[in-house]
Amino acid sequence: MKRSLDFSDHRRRLGDNKYVYPVVSRRSKGLSIGVNLNPDTVCNFDCPYCQVDRITPPRVRSVDLEFLAEELDALLALVTSGHLWETPPFDTTAESLRRVNDVAFAGDGEPTSFKGFHEALLIAGRALDRYGLSEVRPIVLTNATLFHRPTVAEALRTLDAMDGRVWAKLDAGTEPYFQFVDGTTFPFERILRNLEQCAAERPLVIQSMFLRFLGRGPSKPEIDAYVAVLERVAQAGTIELVQVYSIARVPARPTLSYLERPELDAIAARVRSLGLPVEVFEGRET
Repeated sequence: MKRSLDFSDHRRRLGDNKYVYPVVSRRSKGLSIGVNLNPDTVCNFDCPYCQVDRITPPRVRSVDLEFLAEELDALLALVTSGHLWETPPFDTTAESLRRVNDVAFAGDGEPTSFKGFHEALLIAGRALDRYGLSEVRPIVLTNATLFHRPTVAEALRTLDAMDGRVWAKLDAGTEPYFQFVDGTTFPFERILRNLEQCAAERPLVIQSMFLRFLGRGPSKPEIDAYVAVLERVAQAGTIELVQVYSIARVPARPTLSYLERPELDAIAARVRSLGLPVEVFEGRET
């Protein structure tokens, strides 16, 4: 018996596609159509839990938007015809997950850093309209480092017009822990100001990854600080949802492991005390 495709399988490939890939996503609760605007694997974060292979030379280093549009069109044709569910490994997907939730700009780096980010959003919008997929939202999974750039702010306003969503990372409450868990020296205060501005302009989804390092999870003072900065962002605008989750696949670094469900639930309870809706996605090893 073939094993059903599940969330532990996060291969970003479909045939010979360079930029567009389907993934069964636990947070999307179905199919997420990924768009990789960073095939060169360059990212301004170096999160220790990241699964992207940044050692093997990438097969593609630049984005051809015309070719990306063709790939997206072909995949949406597979989806709307139902033929995707006949294509391995998607033929083993559980019936309950055979729904398209979103077109997600994520991939191997920070999508808003791509100079053609705005045009890529427009390409996705036109494709969804062409296939009559008005219920499928474009979403941008982002580390919130570049929201203050005028070109990115303009692109996000286009996303708003498409009824899209921003899913932004917030994995820490203090500068030192932020630098550790996201592998960056980018100023944490800049991130928080960007999140405040984003939440003031549109409903914002916060993604928060919590993990264990050398057997220890984040400290109570760190969680206290995380809740405080989350409250700060919520006071500036609208947080539509907070996703509290942990590692779902074996991390590249053996020093890292996932938080148990009770620990995640305790963090979620703190978030709910702010009056914010929360979803918890428990960690696991496969």
